[in-house]
Amino acid sequence: MTSTPSGAPSGADGRPAVRPSGPGALAVLQRVMRPQVRAEPGERCEMCSAPVVDLHSHVVNLESRELMCTCRPCALLFTIEGAARGRYRAVPERYLSFPDFALTSGQWDDLQIPVGMAFLFHNSQLGRVVAFYPSPAGATESQLTLEAWDQLVVANPALATLEPDVEAALVRGDKEGFTCFLVPIDRCYALVGHLRRLWRGFDGGTEAHTQIDTFFAEVAGRSRPVPPHPGSAPLPDRGSRGT
Repeated sequence: MTSTPSGAPSGADGRPAVRPSGPGALAVLQRVMRPQVRAEPGERCEMCSAPVVDLHSHVVNLESRELMCTCRPCALLFTIEGAARGRYRAVPERYLSFPDFALTSGQWDDLQIPVGMAFLFHNSQLGRVVAFYPSPAGATESQLTLEAWDQLVVANPALATLEPDVEAALVRGDKEGFTCFLVPIDRCYALVGHLRRLWRGFDGGTEAHTQIDTFFAEVAGRSRPVPPHPGSAPLPDRGSRGT
């Protein structure tokens, strides 16, 4: 979370965050902290049971690592750091592209990702960055080394602005190089769900690759470019390899 010139907290997109106040907000927080009978996702808010539309907000339960469908008022409560004792965190809505993304095939190998696509995010409970990539068994986790991630951030400083648990670096490689977007974590989980149904064989098959192409085109259309950073440093080239 950043601050406006006046000192008021603001969201990742620079707009002032909505601070809950009054008895209504307190009542919602009290309901959230009590055990709830879970409603069907996509139909009602999983915190207050209010109806939600198809395009609704999401909140991450940091203890269970569960993504929860919520109404807009409930999601806004958890844009404030420390709300509900830090148990929940709202998923932001920013999309960024990296026009000058710096990553070599050798660095990709250091990330221990055997296929050409993955999303990386900071898991606050584990205290480190993790990566997930599609595979015949579904989403598979890669154990990143701290050194490999630090080198990637040195070359692409905007990656350091990833909000833990709720934003991810979505990376895809091909013979032309690597493409990266900063996206909400719920979009990554949605992509994983689609690919799990479509994946065939080791490389996914035609349907899975068509879904990936469509997904990345949509993300690119919603993203604004990250401004060039004067401190960016190129990664050492350890050879080229098509992915």
